[in-house]
Amino acid sequence: MNRCKWCCDNGINQKYHDEEWGIPLHDDKRHFEYILMEVMQCGLNWTMMLKKRDIFRRCFSNFEVKAVAGLGEEEIDQILQTEGMIKSRRKIDAIINNAKCFLAVVEEFGSFDQYIWSFSNHQILVYKKHQEGQLEASNELSDRLSKDLKKRGFKFLGSITVFSHLQACGIINDHEPECWMYEVVNSKGDVKYME
Repeated sequence: MNRCKWCCDNGINQKYHDEEWGIPLHDDKRHFEYILMEVMQCGLNWTMMLKKRDIFRRCFSNFEVKAVAGLGEEEIDQILQTEGMIKSRRKIDAIINNAKCFLAVVEEFGSFDQYIWSFSNHQILVYKKHQEGQLEASNELSDRLSKDLKKRGFKFLGSITVFSHLQACGIINDHEPECWMYEVVNSKGDVKYME
């Protein structure tokens, strides 16, 4: 079975690739979970985030956005003392801030999912240059979304981080054309081919 080259470890990355990465996502709790992990990843690597996912789940109320938005100093101190947790007060503060901003987006758009998918006109985007091996870490779409998120008060969500989220939640299908997941993802919605 052919897979994207980056995931072939017969372990945690392969499982994430086969079961989650790039599959069109329409669940607000999972969007928040990914955003939380992406904030934690800044300056680190995604494999570490996958390994620490259960720690994040315990520290951040099973990724329940309302609960995270209400975390205070006592809970932050407990999080910072949790064994195996990334000890960054700035990232933890950003996550709590982002939870509040996330709820404001839900209030305005009905769901975070409705908001984020509106940036692609609710289509799965396939960039021809990516399929031809011309990879990029950000693009016009991630620039535009990142700018809008910053305007709404989100933190630690620059264009590169946002691009990763767009790939993870299936708005951008960046599975390699030979990967078995490429056609699976394309079968899950309206696909638009981009230059």
